Amino acid sequence: MARQLLTPLALFCVLLIALINDSQAGVITVYWGQNGPNGDEGTLAEACATGNYGIVNIAFLSTFGNGQTPQLNLANHCDPASNGCTGLSSDITTCQNQGIKVLLSMEALQIPTPLRSTLANYLWNNFLGGQSDSRPLGAAVLDGIDFDIEVGTNEHWDELARTLSGFSQEKKIYLTTAPQCPFPDAKLGTALDTGLFDYVWVQFYNNAPCQYDGNADNLKNYWGQWNNIQADQKFLGVPASTEAALSGYIPPDVLNNDVLPFIKGSAKYGGVMLWSRFYDQTYSSAIKPNV
Repeated sequence: MARQLLTPLALFCVLLIALINDSQAGVITVYWGQNGPNGDEGTLAEACATGNYGIVNIAFLSTFGNGQTPQLNLANHCDPASNGCTGLSSDITTCQNQGIKVLLSMEALQIPTPLRSTLANYLWNNFLGGQSDSRPLGAAVLDGIDFDIEVGTNEHWDELARTLSGFSQEKKIYLTTAPQCPFPDAKLGTALDTGLFDYVWVQFYNNAPCQYDGNADNLKNYWGQWNNIQADQKFLGVPASTEAALSGYIPPDVLNNDVLPFIKGSAKYGGVMLWSRFYDQTYSSAIKPNV
């Protein structure tokens, strides 16, 4: 059968559509670290080996501020108090060698005193590109820091972002954050105003005014409000199963057919964030082709 060649105009249209679709392609971000061997969410390397994630947040650095020595909480994965988490260095490197960004997520559980220099220097020297004899995750150099601040003060986070950003002159540090979907976020609004955050994964769950509740209208309305943030990309944060959150779960078919086609119209669309790896049994695989 004779093959009909595309006209130059038709070929141009095909290439243009492909370019537009590629420009709207996003990645899946996931939180890992809160359901250890007895959980069991598997190892960090196993999470990356699924091929479903473009960014992994190690959760959490949960003790800092008020003069405390910063401390990891990785549930049953390892014991940071006995330097038992340094073995994660090889997993981190394995993930990064696959092109996956690995970040450390900070979870504020108390009101910190001014953070700017002390905490920023600690993060740089112990997890990022600096030098320390006591790196909790070993020699691997993480790609950035995630701010998951849901309680405590709304002060000083902008100062911390500015100070961490200053280290990017030596090595790029990705700054990310996970605000609640009511806009503007009560804890991180001032920090977001700095314009220093690369990725913002907005938590569209456990928040009745703006989450999916069988209807996506409120979610879509608040997603539009988040277009105003000064950040490179924004992500839709959702629970990976009905057990992962009290409310706001979006069935994969609804996400694929209703929500994603809408939010991908945003110029700042970056992808989807999932809480968490432990709950993500099939969810990321079900949505990845459409993200």
